[in-house]
Amino acid sequence: MQSSLIGKVQKAKQYAQEPERVRIEQLAVRFQGENGDHKVSYDGAKWSCECHFFAGWGICCHTMAMERILGAMVPTKQVYPESLQQAEAAVAVGA
Repeated sequence: MQSSLIGKVQKAKQYAQEPERVRIEQLAVRFQGENGDHKVSYDGAKWSCECHFFAGWGICCHTMAMERILGAMVPTKQVYPESLQQAEAAVAVGA
């Protein structure tokens, strides 16, 4: 096997362990929710979801989940409305 190919495989493994190297600029996914599928997208630091909750709040469980899944690869985090911040804090303490 060529040593240059072995080097590329080793570098790929290293990169895969360092997700902070990746910055997602644009993404579209189909999210399988409990009440059906929803198209979730990220474009230029702005999230979008076609679910009803997102239409009213500008944030939803689908976009919050995607942000957690992608972690450091999404440079700009969503700003949670105060009521959602309180809900998140309640979940964190097990309420």
